[in-house]
Amino acid sequence: MLPSLTDRLASLRGWRADLAAFVAGVVSALALPPLFVLPGLLLGIPALLCLIGGARTVWIAARRGWWFGFGLYTVGLYWITEAILIEAARYWWLVPLAVPALAAVLAVFAAIPAAVAWRARPGWPAALTLAGAWVLSDLARQFVATGFPWNPLGSVWEFPGRLGDIMIQPASLAGVHGLTLATLVLAATPLLGWAWRIGGLVLLGIWCAFGIVRLDQPLPPAPDLTVLLIQGNVAQGQKWDRGLMAEIFRHYLDLTREALARADGRPAVVVWPETASPALLENDGRAREAIAQAAGGAQALIGSVRFDNADRPRNSLFAIGAGGTIEAVYDKWHLVPFGEYAPGWVPGSLQLVPGGGFASGPGPETLHVPGVPPVGVLICYEAIFPSEVVDEAHRPAWIVNVTNDAWFGNSSGPRQHLAAARMRAVEEGLPLLRAANTGISAVFDARGHEVARLGMQQTGYLAVRLPPAIALPFYAKGGLWLPGGAAMLLIIVSFATRKTPGKGGCPKNDTV
Repeated sequence: MLPSLTDRLASLRGWRADLAAFVAGVVSALALPPLFVLPGLLLGIPALLCLIGGARTVWIAARRGWWFGFGLYTVGLYWITEAILIEAARYWWLVPLAVPALAAVLAVFAAIPAAVAWRARPGWPAALTLAGAWVLSDLARQFVATGFPWNPLGSVWEFPGRLGDIMIQPASLAGVHGLTLATLVLAATPLLGWAWRIGGLVLLGIWCAFGIVRLDQPLPPAPDLTVLLIQGNVAQGQKWDRGLMAEIFRHYLDLTREALARADGRPAVVVWPETASPALLENDGRAREAIAQAAGGAQALIGSVRFDNADRPRNSLFAIGAGGTIEAVYDKWHLVPFGEYAPGWVPGSLQLVPGGGFASGPGPETLHVPGVPPVGVLICYEAIFPSEVVDEAHRPAWIVNVTNDAWFGNSSGPRQHLAAARMRAVEEGLPLLRAANTGISAVFDARGHEVARLGMQQTGYLAVRLPPAIALPFYAKGGLWLPGGAAMLLIIVSFATRKTPGKGGCPKNDTV
C-alpha cells in the first residue's frame, strides 16, 4: 500500500476509523465463496493492520477489529435473512435484526485478534500476530456457545476448477484453519517490505507445487458401487404441507426409480436429502417398503425425522434395506442453535424453537450397512466443523452429506455450505457425496475435486461411481492441534522480537 494511504488510515480517529474498519471488512468479505475476489483481502487486511497500529489504546484497537468483523460477517452472512423470509408472517420483526445481531457477536472473534496484534511490534510482528491470533479465535469460534465456524478465511481458495483443486490441497496438512493462517500472512504482505512480498510469492509457488504434485498422484481403485443422489427440489414452503406430503413422497420414489435405471445393474446405494421423507420412517413400515421397492434391492440412505423415547424429535438418516428393514440409524448431533434447538442460556422469552427443539445424537458415527463400504454421515450444519466429522476409532470409507438448503434460496448460503463440505473431503482424505433438497448436490473425490454436480433449484439425480478413499492425510492424524500449534508459534516468534511496548500494525514506512 502507498505510504500516504497507510499514514492516512493510521491517523484516522473516532467514527471515521470505525467506518474505515467496517468498509475494510466488507471489502474482505468479497473474497469469500462464491465471489472469490481475492484482492479484497489484499486491501482489507493491510487496512485493518494500519487501523490497529493507529489506535492509541488496546481497547480502541479491539473496537476497530470489531467493526472489521462486523462488516465481514454482515456481508458474508446476509443470506440468513432468506430463511426468515420463509416465515415472514411470524418472524418479520427479525428481518432487520438477525444478521446484524449474529455479525455483532461473531465480530468479537475479530476484536480479540486486533487487540493482541496491537501489543506486537509494528510491521511483520503485528502481521504474524494478527494471523496467529485470528486462527486461535477461529478455533474458539468452533466451540464457544455451541460453535459457528462459518466462512473461515481459508475458504477463499475454493474456487471452481483445477486451480481451486490445487490451492486447497495444503488443507490435507493443516486443515482449513491452516489455510486461514497462510492466507492472512499473504494478505498482509502489501503492507510490508519487498523481502516479505518476494517471500509471499515463494510461498505461493511452493503451495501450488504441492497441490499439483498431490493431485497428480494416482488414486486407488474405486469400489464397485454406484451412488444415486436424489435432488427433489421441493420448496421449503411445501415440505411440511400435509396436503402435499403424499405427492412429495411419490416424487422421490419416482426419481429413485429413474436413477436406478442409470446404475446399469451395478450394485447401488440411494441417497435422499435431509428430512426428504415426509413419512416418519421409524414407525411407518409401508413407507419403508415403498422405498425399498423403488430402490430395487439397493440400500437406501433416507433423511427423515424420528422421535426418541422422551418424545423429542431427532434429525436422522435411516439406512433402509430389502423389504424395508432398518439397517442403521444416524442422529444429527451438531444442531443449529435457534433453528433446531433452544440454547439453555437464552431467556425463555427469546426462545424461537417450540418445546426446546430437536434432541442431539451422540456424535460422529460410522454406519455399517450390508453391501456398502462403511459410511460417515454429516447432516447439513455438521459439514462446517473441521475435525469433527468422522469417528476416528472406526474410520469410514466415504462420507455422505445430506442437507436441505431450501431455507436460503438461490443465495450465497448454499454455495458457502458446499465449499465447507468440499474442504472436509480434503482434510479427511475421503470422498464426500452430497444430496441437497434444492441443490447443490455434488460429488467430491478424496482430494476435493468435483466429480459431478446438480445445480441450484434443479430436479433430478446424480448417478456416480463411488470414488476411493486415499491414505490418511497428515491433518487427519493431528487434527486441530496442528493449525492451533502453528498459530501459537507465530505469536511467540512475533512477541520474542518485541523490544519496545505496543502499538503493532502499520509499519512506520514501507520497509521491513
